[in-house]
Amino acid sequence: MADHDMSDKPRGVTIANPWTHLRKHTPARIALGRTGVSLPTTEHLAFQLAHARARSAVHHAMDMSKLVQDLARFGPVVEVQSAATDRPAYLQRPDLGRKLSAESAAKLAAEVTGPFDVAFVIADGLSAFAIEKNIVPFLEAMLAVSDKAGWSRAPLIVAGQGRVALGDEIGAIIGARMVVMLIGERPGLSSPDSLGIYLTYGPRVGLTDEARNCISNVRSEGLSYAEAAYKLHYLASEALKRSLSGVNLKDDAEVLPKPDGVGAGNFLLDAPKS
Repeated sequence: MADHDMSDKPRGVTIANPWTHLRKHTPARIALGRTGVSLPTTEHLAFQLAHARARSAVHHAMDMSKLVQDLARFGPVVEVQSAATDRPAYLQRPDLGRKLSAESAAKLAAEVTGPFDVAFVIADGLSAFAIEKNIVPFLEAMLAVSDKAGWSRAPLIVAGQGRVALGDEIGAIIGARMVVMLIGERPGLSSPDSLGIYLTYGPRVGLTDEARNCISNVRSEGLSYAEAAYKLHYLASEALKRSLSGVNLKDDAEVLPKPDGVGAGNFLLDAPKS
């Protein structure tokens, strides 16, 4: 019997959800309909596919050599590794992903000498897919803004098997006033390829998440690259001006006039058009 009929009245064994029309506004799993007390087969299979994609994102190994080659257009690139020797170690020992291997720490100290206003660190995190898909277009948007602002920046640093706090050690070693960690976020069931951005002023080993500002869900289906670059530029400018980041640095970018190419602001704050 067919189970894919989503009309307003029950037909066959599928009962439609009256909120079906809302699905065009969100990728979230709403208004799926039901067959008895269960999901329709099509929706159940779609869930299994999304779950498989999320698992694949977590285990997918980042092609470091190709990434370094792709990033060369932006200037020098330095490749480092965390203390996690492989993917299983990375997933089972989060602490190892938060610190550099001894070899990488020595390499950075020898090859990269600051001070710098900002260091951009690119790490696979929990979704190498996010880096492979989003990092180049985001950096195209962001570096145009940061270079125009006149910030001195370190060579791009690509970190394998890295977690967010790895940027603190990297920034401290090379003498960066602030570090921007660009990392693959934990996959969701509708977003296995989201890029996360973490800004930390005065990076040093031992900082916690309250010292960082986060911009999440950067991808073509989420927060646009131009919007993310605009937010990061605002936060980083304020961080340099006020010598702080984290909970004491608020994102007021939404209430400021936006340049061309950046999306609309908060509909709760924007005055209605007459």
